[in-house]
Amino acid sequence: MAQAKKEMTFEQSMARLEEIVRQLEANEKPLDETIGLFEEGLKLVHDCDQTLRNFEKQVSDLLAKNGGDSNAEI
Repeated sequence: MAQAKKEMTFEQSMARLEEIVRQLEANEKPLDETIGLFEEGLKLVHDCDQTLRNFEKQVSDLLAKNGGDSNAEI
């Protein structure tokens, strides 16, 4: 049985995204690999965005729970 792919941390995802950007900017890969990298990058952007939204909600919830201003800019 294939082992499930381990989820990357936010920091690992950002590091991989930076590597993908470097590779795409170098413009040295064949088109099919470039498309694959672009697709992977889009997924990473989506995952990182979702992670940040979850963290923002956690902070807002904590602020509201502790009497802080939940509308404060994070």
